[in-house]
Amino acid sequence: MLVEFAPAKINLALHLRRRRPDGYHDLETIFAFTAFGDSLAAAPADALSLQVKGPFAALAGVGDDNLVLRAARALAQAAGVEAGAALVLDKHIPVAAGLGGGSADAAAALRLMARLWQLDWPAARLEALAATLGADVPACVQSRTVFGSGRGDALAPWPDSLAGTPVLLVNPGVAVPTGPVFAGWDRQDRGGIIASAPLPALRNDMTAAALHIAPVIGDVLAALAATGPALARMSGSGATCLALYGDAGARDAAAAAIATHGWWQAATVIR
Repeated sequence: MLVEFAPAKINLALHLRRRRPDGYHDLETIFAFTAFGDSLAAAPADALSLQVKGPFAALAGVGDDNLVLRAARALAQAAGVEAGAALVLDKHIPVAAGLGGGSADAAAALRLMARLWQLDWPAARLEALAATLGADVPACVQSRTVFGSGRGDALAPWPDSLAGTPVLLVNPGVAVPTGPVFAGWDRQDRGGIIASAPLPALRNDMTAAALHIAPVIGDVLAALAATGPALARMSGSGATCLALYGDAGARDAAAAAIATHGWWQAATVIR
């Protein structure tokens, strides 16, 4: 059985620029990935099947619309593969949380199936297929810090290495669907991401709309800010918020303070 890690995605900044005629939004974002995430295992089989376990298994589901199965089917069709696979997803990333859990799982499925089926595909070919599954799936295929533009699927290297930076992820236990958050954006273009700007000077333009849907996000951000991080910000469309720290001790002290609220959290580092 082969195993592939699906690291949780975070957005260190997310600037919305305009709504496109195709219904998507042009945006600029800094994708980063953590040492926390899901794992996907696969064994050879005659047909494709999926079992989901772990703390968020019930919310992930195993229907045909699960992104893991969609990714595996898409790769099989594109590569002309008739073999199947018995897939087991260990689901630890909260669902509808701004951490790209479904996209991370889909990207892991593409990488894993390419190995299982012994496909000699370059990364660019996998990323092109990933773009048909979701705007941030190509970034999840790379699973490293990159700059995203367009729908989020036009990727470029990010100049600063953030690997090893301690990060605390906190979710108040509410699911925030991405669509309503995008719909609630005020459509004000406040400018793009400048690579030379310090991270605290950048933004997440989805925060106000997410706060309108789930005001508790404001409580999470305030609680994180009180722990003295280098940065506290909502990730993606929420409700998960992140905080970066100068060292693991400060992160762990913050985690202990946040634990009194009873919120879900994960203390980890950027990959």
